[in-house]
Amino acid sequence: MVTFSDAIKQGIPQAIPNMPAVDSAVSRAPQRPAVLNAKQRALALHNALRYLPTAWHSQMAPELAAELRTHGRIYMHRLRPHYPMHARPIGDYPAHCQQAAAIMLMIQNNLDPCVAQHPYELITYGGNGTVFQNWAQYLLTMQYLAQMSERQTLVLYSGHPLGLFPSHRRAPRLVITNGMVVPNYSSRDDYDRMAALGVTSYGQMTAGSFMYIGPQGIVHGTTITLLNAGRRYLGLTSEDDLRGKVYVTSGLGGMSGAQAKAAVIAGAVAIIAEVNPDALYKRHQQGWLQQVATDLDDLLRRVEVARKQRQPVSIGYLGNVVDLWERLACAGVAVDLGSDQTSLHLPYRGGYYPVGMSLAEAQQLMVDDEAAFREAVQASLRRQVAAIHQLSAAGMAFWDYGNAFLLEASRAGAKDLTRPDGSFVYPSYVEDIMGPMCFDYGFGPFRWVCTSGSPADLRTSDAIA
Repeated sequence: MVTFSDAIKQGIPQAIPNMPAVDSAVSRAPQRPAVLNAKQRALALHNALRYLPTAWHSQMAPELAAELRTHGRIYMHRLRPHYPMHARPIGDYPAHCQQAAAIMLMIQNNLDPCVAQHPYELITYGGNGTVFQNWAQYLLTMQYLAQMSERQTLVLYSGHPLGLFPSHRRAPRLVITNGMVVPNYSSRDDYDRMAALGVTSYGQMTAGSFMYIGPQGIVHGTTITLLNAGRRYLGLTSEDDLRGKVYVTSGLGGMSGAQAKAAVIAGAVAIIAEVNPDALYKRHQQGWLQQVATDLDDLLRRVEVARKQRQPVSIGYLGNVVDLWERLACAGVAVDLGSDQTSLHLPYRGGYYPVGMSLAEAQQLMVDDEAAFREAVQASLRRQVAAIHQLSAAGMAFWDYGNAFLLEASRAGAKDLTRPDGSFVYPSYVEDIMGPMCFDYGFGPFRWVCTSGSPADLRTSDAIA
């Protein structure tokens, strides 16, 4: 039997491995629209086969071509490791230097099904925050890290390992670039084409750089944002929290999932819409989200009880955020603070789902009729903004959370979203809250990873902090 250490050191297996088991509980990435022509599909297949021994090509070529047709990408699912994917104590990794072992630990953490959004597709968060483009890149990178000394540096381009280069002890052990293209070829269509070809990936902030630590990585900053929003918009003092205040937002994914716990820490009554049941129930099971509601009438009753009792609570609404905003506006619910954390950097590839259809229906429409899906998304954005306007006129303070909500809503033709000078009527959280109250002073959250995996060491590091 191949041990974990041996599996890491061997890289690409000597023989074609069996297809790994699929856990039906693991969230899967939606099918990507087919954007390649016949010549480009052949190139995508050629690019993928470069990672594999020539003797494998006759068997693997049809399989990888089928992946491209089925998923819109070539992930090389057959090469997904059979060992459990999770971060291990740093001493468990076969490595010649601790820095390399720490990098291996972080890579596996990014791909842990308990952490990652779509782990089988190597996506950590944000819909397309990619660790590697395919599992061959993962295997090769882990193999290189197992070989690395303190006098070598590994270079990665969009997940592709170029190899180990001579360096020195004080040099970086890893140099990474993701999605690096010249501006003339940087459109959304260019990205879709290049990603399908297997020549670029979007690593987000911490997925492709192997530094993601789940919602805990952002919960501090989110808590500070909410508290300072209360001070700036609601006239609260530094001694006040958000008890009795209602905060409405969306998203319970890898980054947005921090909102629920942050709101409770800040004392608020939080309503967070999430259309994907996998994401919502993952946060609920992990303790980040306290309650789940599937009915809007029931949700509003719970909100009013919590508000009157000044009881901090997070309630996840399993449904479309547009339905939530419109119901709140129609019912005249007093909302104090509002924002949005849908993945609108990816509006037409699963980052935002239109109202009036199920998640499965929307994902199918995204593949079958891209133009119709785009129009449905834009119509939903227009409706969402209209409801936000109504609640804002009644006293709600709304801000953009840096997710391109205002940008995409304006592109969708949402009314009354800009001033005569072209600026948005709602502020960005960076320019209005975190900038003047924290970042301008060089203050922000500090994070670290306890690589030993020991709870005792974590308690010690917490005490030091």
